[in-house]
Amino acid sequence: MYEGAAVAYDLFSDVTPQAVAWLRMCGAAAVMIGVARPWRSPWSRAQIISAVSFGVVTAAMNATFYMATARVHLGSTVAIEFVGPITVAAFAVRSSRAVTALVCAGGGVALLSVGLRSDSLGVAWALAAGVCWGGYVVLGARVSSQRGGVSGLAFALGVGAIVLAPFGLPGSGAALTDARILTLCAAVGVLSTAIPYAIDQHVLRRITRHRFALLLAVLPVTATLIGRLDLQQSPRPFELLGIALVVVGLVVQGPTEVSQ
Repeated sequence: MYEGAAVAYDLFSDVTPQAVAWLRMCGAAAVMIGVARPWRSPWSRAQIISAVSFGVVTAAMNATFYMATARVHLGSTVAIEFVGPITVAAFAVRSSRAVTALVCAGGGVALLSVGLRSDSLGVAWALAAGVCWGGYVVLGARVSSQRGGVSGLAFALGVGAIVLAPFGLPGSGAALTDARILTLCAAVGVLSTAIPYAIDQHVLRRITRHRFALLLAVLPVTATLIGRLDLQQSPRPFELLGIALVVVGLVVQGPTEVSQ
């Protein structure tokens, strides 16, 4: 996922973050629709509503995420974005241990938000992405349970590509005239969306949304490593501490039941 984000970051000098997000959705939608062929089985009204909602939220999550990473280190962006899954997990809290885990992760997000106040717009975009990420967890679980497989995801990605078109198309000129840039944008769609989101759909059918939201806490670690190795981003001490607190939240949580 974050190898794709690193590629996307390098594209911001040629096309806007919104354009990269749109082309990412287009590439992922093309791949997933070709694989899943969602038209093969009938859709109920409830399934269509869920998939459309999922697609809109996913599109907004991708666009706001790239708007944030254009201003804030990749690892810190992901850690701040975790405010969404934290909120989802909070609705399922059943023990003091879970509360402690959420407090640790929430403290990490708060520390990052305060420390990065000089990049307040980037933090604001990351928080917006976090809200969308929470919606992604909830709606993704619903779509996964309603449709099975990845046909619901394929439909949702197609919707997301349409929704983002008015925002992404105006800034995508270089990609539409340069085969190299267009190919890289398509690669971002496969690396950051098609593969990981398809895996998410299978995982969400096997574990609770609470467990899934907390497992996402490992993502700031991978994002930080990719940011350091691929983008030469060196997190400051307060960023490392904030990211560490988010990860501690997962460790404190420990194993939970995996039935849903």
